[in-house]
Amino acid sequence: MKHLIKSVHLAVGLDDQIRINKILSEKWIGYTRAATILNRMEELLNHPKTHRMPNMLIVGPTNNGKTLLLNKFFGSHKPIVLPTDTHLKVPVLYVQMPPKPDERRFYNVILETLNAPQKDNDRLEKKHGQVLSILRKVEIKTLIIDELHHILAGTYTNQRVFLNLIKYISNELGMVIVSAGIKDAYHVINIDPQLANRFEPALLPKWNYDAEYLRLLKSFELLLPLKKESNLTKEETAIKILSMSEGTIGEMATIIKKSAIHGIQSKSETVTRKTLDKITYISPSNRKRQFETIS
Repeated sequence: MKHLIKSVHLAVGLDDQIRINKILSEKWIGYTRAATILNRMEELLNHPKTHRMPNMLIVGPTNNGKTLLLNKFFGSHKPIVLPTDTHLKVPVLYVQMPPKPDERRFYNVILETLNAPQKDNDRLEKKHGQVLSILRKVEIKTLIIDELHHILAGTYTNQRVFLNLIKYISNELGMVIVSAGIKDAYHVINIDPQLANRFEPALLPKWNYDAEYLRLLKSFELLLPLKKESNLTKEETAIKILSMSEGTIGEMATIIKKSAIHGIQSKSETVTRKTLDKITYISPSNRKRQFETIS
């Protein structure tokens, strides 16, 4: 079983459905770029409070690992209650940007995430004060805002108001803001030059056929509870996966999972170049074309 890590060895002898469930479960697979970004996020988390806190903007195409990376960081900094303390400490809070840049909805998301009591009809000023008060009390250090590009769904005035809000709460609480989104998120931040100067860009570009990509495929294979070696790094297999996925890690994961499940169900217990032709999979660009044909 040299093609698997030790923790997966026992899974190979389990029932087929259990193995399939293990394949479908979410797994963190580290790679150089992700490790670099995570390390930088750790540095920002421990940054001393200043009037102009440094921030980070993670930008990458859809389904290229942004949210998984944010969850990895958030999972390493869960809320804690120290034995000598009487209140909850939340060093990192993770929220998603509402579909539109609306202050009330944004405050509601924060309060709901913290399980704080709230009333929808409370005045905006009251919600504002409540959010700042609670975030101070839990000693927040980093606020993660995913899907930042949603700000563009508002009017230009609403966009400016919301960006001013982000800048204000960062200054007021002396906390770091880590945001993420597709390329449009970069355009969002640049609406406000002052805010743009505070956000350090961290890019997650599409993958290319190189040594780092092959190491990624090897990492995937080590976690597949298949009885035979697949050799995903074989040139024809690796190129096919890259082409089908159009270079995003989320699509690669989907392709490999579907292929591994096919390996179990077909009793071949492996993933080969031929397996990739047998699975039911439509590439992102082809999905778009199919939708466009619907009248």
